[in-house]
Amino acid sequence: MSRINTNPSSLIAQRNLNTNNKSLNTTLERLSTGLRINRGKDDPAGLIASENLRAEKSALTAAIGNAERTDQLVNIAEGGLQELSTLLTELRSLVTGTANSAGLSAEEKTANQLQIDSILQTIDRLAESTNFQGVKLLNGSFDFTSTNVSAGVTDFRVNSAKLARGQSLSVQALVTTSAQQGALFLSTNGNLNLNGGGNGLFTLEIAGSVGSRELSFASGTTRQQIVDAINTYTSVTGVSASVYTSGSGTNGIRLRSVEFGSEQFASVRVVNSAGIAGSGVGIYGMLSGNASSPDTASVTAFTSTTAANGVRDIGQNIAATINGVAATTNGRTARVNTDFLDVEISFNTSTSQTRGMINAFTITGGGAEFQLASKVDVAGKVAIGIQNVSARKLGNSSVGFLSSLGNGRSFNMVNGDLVGAGKVVDESIRQVSALRGRLGAFQKNTVGATIRNLGISLENSAAAESVIRDADFATETAGLTRSQILSQAAQNSLGLANSQPQSALQLLRG
Repeated sequence: MSRINTNPSSLIAQRNLNTNNKSLNTTLERLSTGLRINRGKDDPAGLIASENLRAEKSALTAAIGNAERTDQLVNIAEGGLQELSTLLTELRSLVTGTANSAGLSAEEKTANQLQIDSILQTIDRLAESTNFQGVKLLNGSFDFTSTNVSAGVTDFRVNSAKLARGQSLSVQALVTTSAQQGALFLSTNGNLNLNGGGNGLFTLEIAGSVGSRELSFASGTTRQQIVDAINTYTSVTGVSASVYTSGSGTNGIRLRSVEFGSEQFASVRVVNSAGIAGSGVGIYGMLSGNASSPDTASVTAFTSTTAANGVRDIGQNIAATINGVAATTNGRTARVNTDFLDVEISFNTSTSQTRGMINAFTITGGGAEFQLASKVDVAGKVAIGIQNVSARKLGNSSVGFLSSLGNGRSFNMVNGDLVGAGKVVDESIRQVSALRGRLGAFQKNTVGATIRNLGISLENSAAAESVIRDADFATETAGLTRSQILSQAAQNSLGLANSQPQSALQLLRG
């Protein structure tokens, strides 16, 4: 058949030529951009996945930058704390040296006090001057702010807390088991009666967690005199004594460890009973339901073998939960450490010995908050508290504060309490060391692990995005060759199709 108005062969050739040219253009575009997906029509689903991965890559890169900056910030804080630790060590040396009072002149003590005053001023200056981009790190700027502190709380420390913006967190403690001191009761039935043994001495060894001391008493010694003698060595033994008188006529001496907890104890060993006489004399334990009163149902006689070997009562740690989480305890102090809350609370004696719920305090904000995940939410944030390390803040309400070592204060080197000064310095060293350890663990385990994890996530996200979006050059070059050949073939076919109608002229010439 020969038609000239319509040439189906040419139309077919044109369509295939256009198709091959489009395929060729697509291949050339992919080879020139290196991307398999250049617009939505190339792969709608692939484009969506690719864009999501690109956004995730960008967020991961920013999170890695955040973590690296966090590491540098903590490095600066650590540098300040390291120098502060050196100053505290020097301070401890000065306190110990000054305690050798008989070997020092008044001028030397004054000179030591001048050094201590200089150290305290330097500590305050370090707390105020250590900064990152102008933000103070050690003056409490990164500490958590709290309100509504219960009267039953003597000291508390918020190490970490995650708060949604604008929200506060109530910290509640439930005391389930009371804190106890090691406690014993000595009954002498009035003044010491050695049954006429004028030459004998009633000898006791009083011991506690700090140490022990052997004390001897003659016949006729009053309970108050025994108490005074025991309390003379409280700093040596860690055990204090008091006269106990009950309405029921149970009178004697109550011994208690100074501190609370399972590491504390009160111990009595009878070295020489010296023929002591009297009704009910001996060593008693305390009532399980009332640790202030003796358990008169049982007694260990001073003359018994048990008393000669020693009778000991061990203290008890408080048991508590904080916001529903079982706390780690020591004495009257309880602590929880979770991803959302890390607090340490010390209770006064009354509160630590009363089972029940306590609204300890409310965290209203503060802390150093870092975004260490690609997604911005509470789970992706890490908050850490960096407490004020100035001299007026180091220490606690039990032993005192470091500023008390200043000139004219209660723990000064000239005429102050050097034993108390040593305890304050030791507590300050413990607090700074604990803060350094906590920041070090944060750097190593939180920031370091986060950087490594984010780096792996970034690599995998980039690889996934590359698989979806990047062009495979081996495939595309093969496609280019194919498209070129088909395009050329289509052009030749179109030329042949366009020349076919000319055969109709042969019919007219015939």
